[in-house]
Amino acid sequence: MEFLNKTVLITGGASGMGLLAGKCFAKEGANIVLADINAEGLDAAVAAVREITENVIGQVTDATKYEQVVACRDAAVEKFGSIDVLIPCAGGAEARILGLKGRFFEQPISAIEFSIHMNLMSVLYFEHAVMQQMVKQKDGVIIHMGSITGAEGSAGNIGYATAKSALMTGTVKSLAQAGAPYGIRACCIAPGPVMTRPGMAGMKTLLGYAAEPQEIVDMMLFLASEKGRSVTGTTFLMDGGRNVMRNKE
Repeated sequence: MEFLNKTVLITGGASGMGLLAGKCFAKEGANIVLADINAEGLDAAVAAVREITENVIGQVTDATKYEQVVACRDAAVEKFGSIDVLIPCAGGAEARILGLKGRFFEQPISAIEFSIHMNLMSVLYFEHAVMQQMVKQKDGVIIHMGSITGAEGSAGNIGYATAKSALMTGTVKSLAQAGAPYGIRACCIAPGPVMTRPGMAGMKTLLGYAAEPQEIVDMMLFLASEKGRSVTGTTFLMDGGRNVMRNKE
């Protein structure tokens, strides 16, 4: 029970990696706060985690609206008294989400704005709000999600690539510097293809396979635990060697 009496706040918690992380941290004794814009999906996710622990709440939150982010933080603290681990998982590539085709200059600028707000600003909003609580506690761990796309770039998802690149470098290093005097650590996990959906299986890796979601969550568990107590300001590229391949397509 590594995280007994610890509270973990996860965005994008209604499905995918966020929900899996909620279940895994719950199994280790944590209090779980799931945040998501999808109210129906969030209810189902909370019910699933409640099969593991009664110490779970869901908060419907548009992560691109700072006032809603603050309300989510306050609800977590009111219920459990602290936020010990923050994992912003919400996000995605704009071309897939919006059904776009073509390269950057062929897409409407609104799509780029949408992606930056969803993939970067929403993360900064949560980190800004939750760090205020962590400073009071003089303790906390922030683990946000990068992507191999942040290292490779993407002609059709430049908003996503830009956001993930920022999270993997300037953001994680700056958070670590800002948080260190208060006992707050910041890390970033940057997956390559992960089997959260079938399309990922077609992306090549040096090892010849896409990662399982559990592998990524296991890294979250390690970094958030005392085993990772000396890790901060660092991005971990979990891409199966894709970034060092010569021929990726």
